[in-house]
Amino acid sequence: MPVVTYSLLRLGLFVVCLVGLVLAGTGWLFGVILAAVFAALLSYLLLKGPRDRAALWLQARSEARGDRPRLSRRAAADAEEEDAAVAAAEASTPTDSTSTGTTPTTGAARTEGTPGSTARP
Repeated sequence: MPVVTYSLLRLGLFVVCLVGLVLAGTGWLFGVILAAVFAALLSYLLLKGPRDRAALWLQARSEARGDRPRLSRRAAADAEEEDAAVAAAEASTPTDSTSTGTTPTTGAARTEGTPGSTARP
C-alpha cells in the first residue's frame, strides 16, 4: 500500500529531524515544532515519488468504489422523503411573474406614480 509507505517515510523524516534538533540542544518542545516544519518541507522536496504513487493509488481506489453516496438506510429514506416534499412544494407553488415574460421591479427601479413606488410628491 503506497499510502502506508509514504506515511512511514514521513514519520521517519520527522523522527530524524526531531532527534537531530534535540541533540543540537533545542529542547523537546521547540524541537518537536521545528521537526514538524522541517519534516513537512523535506517530505515535499524529497518524497515526490512516494507521494505521487500514494495519490494515484487513492484515486484508483476511489474510482473503483464509484460515486455512490454512503448513506444508511434511514438516511437514504429521509433523503427520498425530503426530495419528495421539495418536489411537491415546487409543484404547488403558484407561478410568478417571471414565467409570463415580465420582470418585476423593486425599490429604486420603480417609476414615480406606480403602485408601491417609493417616490413622494
